[in-house]
Amino acid sequence: MSNSHEEEGAIDEGRREEISKYKKFRKVDGATYRKVNQFLRKHTYVTAREWAIARLCSDFKTTAGAEMTFIGENLPDLVPFMQEPYSPQAVNQARSSFKRKVRKSGATFFYGAMCGFFTLDELDDILFESSEIARFLLEVEGTSLEIDDEIEIEDRITDIMRKLGDSANILLNKRSQKSIHNNDTAGRETERDDDDEE
Repeated sequence: MSNSHEEEGAIDEGRREEISKYKKFRKVDGATYRKVNQFLRKHTYVTAREWAIARLCSDFKTTAGAEMTFIGENLPDLVPFMQEPYSPQAVNQARSSFKRKVRKSGATFFYGAMCGFFTLDELDDILFESSEIARFLLEVEGTSLEIDDEIEIEDRITDIMRKLGDSANILLNKRSQKSIHNNDTAGRETERDDDDEE
């Protein structure tokens, strides 16, 4: 019986040490939730709680998934601007909301890229600005990427954008040719109608 209690105590002590060593979000220590939320809503679609919990779900996960209970119970100790614990359900809700917003943002961006609304130069500007904001958020939360990982991510995005640009150009050319063909057909039909009236 005592061995069981000792093991639980050792686990608790290990987790407390893990919490005390967690140094993310220290750059916003002292900032209120409202201030952090205002900044995020100005530059992204996510809220402060979604940002914090997405980070924690990435940092505290096992083979079974994110540690919802641990994250929720220790939220105020892990993230300075979060004032109260969350239930596992609330953690999962914020995590799901983050995923949903990222997917919707991705769909919106790709539609804008494929519909011909933006030029390729404008798309490059959007990607550059987005990557700068993402890097700033990573810096603020205290997450550092290995240079090789960062280069790999950028290369993948560049490859996707190149393929997207090529596909968009093909689609736009097809639409343009179809529009010209339809206009020519309509013009010939109008000429025939005029001849019939004469």
